[in-house]
Amino acid sequence: MQLLSVAPSHNREKLLRWAYALALITIFYNIIEGLVSVYFGLEDETIALFGFGLDSFVEVISGIGIWHMVRRLRRNGGENPDQFERTALRVTGTAFYLLTAGLAVTALVNVIQGHKPETTFWGIVISLISIATMWLLIRAKVKVGARLNSPAILADAACTRTCLQLSLVLLLASVGYEVTGIGGMDAFGTMIIAGLSYREGHEALEKARSGTFACGCGGACETADKEHGA
Repeated sequence: MQLLSVAPSHNREKLLRWAYALALITIFYNIIEGLVSVYFGLEDETIALFGFGLDSFVEVISGIGIWHMVRRLRRNGGENPDQFERTALRVTGTAFYLLTAGLAVTALVNVIQGHKPETTFWGIVISLISIATMWLLIRAKVKVGARLNSPAILADAACTRTCLQLSLVLLLASVGYEVTGIGGMDAFGTMIIAGLSYREGHEALEKARSGTFACGCGGACETADKEHGA
């Protein structure tokens, strides 16, 4: 892996301010997305959207850890997580594991009972908004992370890419149900969301154990190389 050279000192603070703002945007967006998704997931009885909303809340915990990390970097700290960030990673990983189990069991019960959502219209709307938002955040985070030569910020961009994947799964499951009316489409989407949540939980706990924000969640560092011609 080869990143760009470290930004000059007079640009470093500006880039870190951007990283700080991006971390806050990620946190507040996930809070709003989680509230809206959980509400409509319950209202329309779609577990894929409900699970997507719960996943957003777990992402908030991870986002707080990233926000704290950027604050530390602005004080000239190193790339490796401090105790607060390690704790955030452990809580995030555990929460994702619990979410995985809950979604898997719920999806299985719904398949057995032949449950169908009232509608998945809001799942389509929310997933489209999320796809656009996550795509913009990924581009911005990769650009800032590459210019700062920061594997930690690039790893955050990679985890945002996982959020994009979750949004795509929700979109496919929601459109699939609206088109076919097959209730299993909602449950199938939920199982995939559960699988992605498990992967996120595993990677969060691995980072906590290793004490580094090494590039993970899909390989943002390699993406940065390609996008910037490294």
